Amino acid sequence: MSTNIPEADIPLRDGRSVRVRAVAPSDEPELLQAFSRMSEDARYMRFMRVVREPNLERLRKVLASFPAGGIGIVATVPADDGVDIVVSAIAIVVDGATCEFAINVASTFGGAGLASALMRVLIDAAAARGLTEMEGFVLAENQPMLRLAKRLGFSVAPDPEDRAVRICRLPLGQ
Repeated sequence: MSTNIPEADIPLRDGRSVRVRAVAPSDEPELLQAFSRMSEDARYMRFMRVVREPNLERLRKVLASFPAGGIGIVATVPADDGVDIVVSAIAIVVDGATCEFAINVASTFGGAGLASALMRVLIDAAAARGLTEMEGFVLAENQPMLRLAKRLGFSVAPDPEDRAVRICRLPLGQ
């Protein structure tokens, strides 16, 4: 199943711009570099547990699953070694109708509107693909992500199985 993510330059609130495009298996080195730049707190918020090293096998499996298994988007900026990935967003298809989102923004781009922009691209791509719901699991203490989810129209409710987690859900294509 194909998901068309056209390459585009997106201007940010602070005057910078990023290049948005579909993720590719060749992005692995840059994704690993982005992981290495994450603080321990950022890793905890993203993975909901302490993660010191990336799971290379899992990363490769996810990258290889696109586009059939989901949607992957990155935002890049020029760097001395080519490009840096400053945000990545994925939606993994769960059951043919629902997808689960995850997003990670480099700390140097926090507050610039990049998470909002990439989530909108991800939501539009999931709806265009015919998916009917997007969901995400967010730590209750991750207030910036919960505020973003609410601004994007997600409902936010406690996870009945884990009080420390909130489930964010958004109907698609309506």
